[in-house]
This record gives sequence, structure tokens and C-alpha cells, in this order.
Amino acid sequence: MNYRFLGQQKTLSLGSYPEVSLAKAREKRTAAREALADGQDPIEVRKAKVREAKAKSEETFKAIADEWLARLEIEGRAPKTLQKMRWLLDLAYPLIGNRPIADLTAPELLEVLRTVEVRGRYETANRLRSTFGTIFRYAIVTGRAQRDVAVDLRGALITPKPQHRAAILEPKALGSLLRAVDAHDGQPTVRTALKMLPHMFPRPGELRMAEWKEFDFEAAVWTIPAAKTKMRRPHKVPLTQQTLEMLAELEPITGGGKYLFPSVRSADRPITDNTLNAALRRLGFGKDEVTAHGFRATASTLLNEMGKWHPDAIERQLAHVESNDVRRAYARGTHWDERVRMMRHWSNYLDGLQAGGKVLKANFRRE
Repeated sequence: MNYRFLGQQKTLSLGSYPEVSLAKAREKRTAAREALADGQDPIEVRKAKVREAKAKSEETFKAIADEWLARLEIEGRAPKTLQKMRWLLDLAYPLIGNRPIADLTAPELLEVLRTVEVRGRYETANRLRSTFGTIFRYAIVTGRAQRDVAVDLRGALITPKPQHRAAILEPKALGSLLRAVDAHDGQPTVRTALKMLPHMFPRPGELRMAEWKEFDFEAAVWTIPAAKTKMRRPHKVPLTQQTLEMLAELEPITGGGKYLFPSVRSADRPITDNTLNAALRRLGFGKDEVTAHGFRATASTLLNEMGKWHPDAIERQLAHVESNDVRRAYARGTHWDERVRMMRHWSNYLDGLQAGGKVLKANFRRE
């Protein structure tokens, strides 16, 4: 098709017969004439469509997901966290990995999630749906998608029943556990980690990945970096006399390296998720009795039952996030002094239980 645009003679190919039928050629010619009528060059219109198609083919769900994961890695997310996210996304790639993210629909995402649900993995399906939403929001702010279609999936999945981690909530039983840990004849580093867990009650992953540089012994504070916390913000843990003594015992063993609790296979890696729970099993405590994570429930329950401490101080020490924005802003900036006193009292209380003293009249050290 010959035409003039801005005074220049041009030729637009409509294709060769029989690859392009006469009807299709006429359709292309009509579209070209409409473009000219709108003041557009048909050749440039075609080039723009080719560029758009090429860009769309390169902006697949997998490509965007890989880009998002790369940014998380740069931001310092824990390797274990990234590994879990990649594992989750691998469940989706066979069905939607090569699809342009802008073209994906809620039913397509639901089809992926159903393949997970039918295997009874309801929690995994819900986590994958949440990850879909995060990736779509990233695609939106980077100009590769118009909306988060994962939002339409709310309520479409089976809600998993909450699984409460086993924890010892009775003081006398807790004293027995503390004595068993103190008598543990396994690896000294694992024994120290088990001793620290009830006194500090961090998330087990935060403790096993703890680095020596995070501890300020003069200020008696352990600062957990945001990249290692569940709520993605730094968390401070007051160190008591007891925990400082544990660190002093540990320093000659691992103080020359990066981690407090390095793997026996490589000092460049911390102990694994299963190490602490496996040690509890060797001590004779079943998974239905106590888990490494369960020490958090133990501390929360007993500290609240004492009636001595503000609930916000306990929640803040557990690094829980408040759903109320005003309450969260208040809690973030207060309660430090109370938390320091509370942690001293708690360590003294645990010492009393371990010694077999009376539950509420333990021989506490001066706070």
C-alpha cells in the first residue's frame, strides 16, 4: 500500500498471498487508512505494536518475580527466606510462569492455587496467594501491570486451622525442662542456645542466625536487624545478668567467627531450623510437649499471669505488631525501661524455677 505522510512517499507491506488472505489484507489497509486519518504514520503504528508485543513477552510473571526476588536479596533478606519464596513460586511457574503478568486473571491464579489445595496444603496455598499479591503490587509500581488481580481471590481459598506450637505453660514443668537443658551433654553451643531461648524468647530463627556484631555488651542490648525479623524492623532485646553470663561462656568457643551458633559442618553457616527441636527430643520432650518456638508462648503466658507488667511491654518484647496504628506508634516508642526490668525479673524467675524453688517466691537476684 502506497501513501504519503508529512510530504514523504511511503510503502506499507500488507503481507504476501497466500500467507495473508485478501480479506486480511483489506482489513490491514482499512486500519492503515484510519491511522492516516488520525494523523498517524501506519508504519510507526505497526512498529509500536511490535515493540509492545515484545515488551509484553519479556514481562512474564516469572521475569517479574525473579526481578522482585533479586531486589529482596539486595535488601538483605535472609537466604532461608528467599529459598522459601522461590520454593513457593516454583509451584506456580508451570502454569503461569511464561504468561505476561498484565494479562493474568484471577481465575488463572486460582487454578494454580487449587493445584496446591487439592493436596491438603491449605497454609501453603494461602501463602502463595499473598505472594502473588506482593508481586502484582511490584509490577504495578514498575509499570508492568494495571491492577492486583490477586485481591479478587480473598475468600476463595480454604482457611487452614491454626496450629498452635506446643509449649510448657505450667511453672513446675518449666522448671523440670530448665534443669534438663542445663544437664544437656550434647554440643556446648546447642546447650547454650537452649538455655538462652527461655530467657530471651526470640523467634528461634532470630537466635540461631544471631551474629556477634549484633551484641552491645556495655549497653546490655542485642539488636536484631530488620532483615532478620518477621516484622521487618529492628528489634532490641535487653540482656540480663544471666544471658550475659551465657554469652561470656560461649565467646571462647565461637567468638572468633560470625555466628554465635555456627553449623558443625561450616562456620560460615548457622545451625539449622531443626537443630534446637532435635535437641529437645533427645532430652526426652516430645513435639506435643514443647518446641523451640513454644518458649515464646511460655513467656507470654506466665508474664501476663504475673500481673506485674503492662501488656504492651510484653507484646513489644515479643516483637508482635499491633493492628491499631495509634497503639502501634505508642508501643514502639515506650516501655523500654519496663522491658529491661521485666527481663531481669523473668531471668531471676527462671533461675528460681530451675533451682526447684517455689513458683511465686523464687529467690530473685536484685533487679
